[in-house]
Amino acid sequence: MATYKVGYFVGSLSSKSVNRVLSRSLIRVAPKELEFTEIPIRELPLYSPDYDGDYPPEAVALKEAIGNSDAILFITPEYNRSIPGALKNAIDWASRPWGQNSFDHIPAAVIGASIGAIGTAVAQQSLRGVLSFCNARQMTAPEAYIHYSPEIFAEDGEVLQEGTAQFLGNYMSEFRDHIVRVLTVLPR
Repeated sequence: MATYKVGYFVGSLSSKSVNRVLSRSLIRVAPKELEFTEIPIRELPLYSPDYDGDYPPEAVALKEAIGNSDAILFITPEYNRSIPGALKNAIDWASRPWGQNSFDHIPAAVIGASIGAIGTAVAQQSLRGVLSFCNARQMTAPEAYIHYSPEIFAEDGEVLQEGTAQFLGNYMSEFRDHIVRVLTVLPR
């Protein structure tokens, strides 16, 4: 069975982010065929077209990390009913300069956690719009808006509630299947 390299973004810069905990949980329950590498976004300067002729090393590393990935997983919080600025900035760097969009045809999935009742539903819809423009091949179902609670998610990523662990495991299995379908038609 083939192995697929999944680059993942944690949309929050916070070291205590519940989405960082969620990332560890997703990796724990994911199928063995998926290998994960976090793509860091903390050190990226703010994007400007002025850099298009000479990308800084952090942006070059970002584009290389995406290029070395078979698929991308976005794990995002919701800030003011949208995606965090740091995540949007990373997407802007990766999709530029014009004609060098790193997300073109890449299999992608979106998930996020929040302590709020609606999870990250609005942020995910905002992110999906951006990824559509970037021509990413998004997994549209199942959707996953995770209500975070420390009684369910241990800091090390262990999922303490069987139903949640099963749901996340199914989500990651669907993501693996999505990757296979996309790469069968559009090999990278």
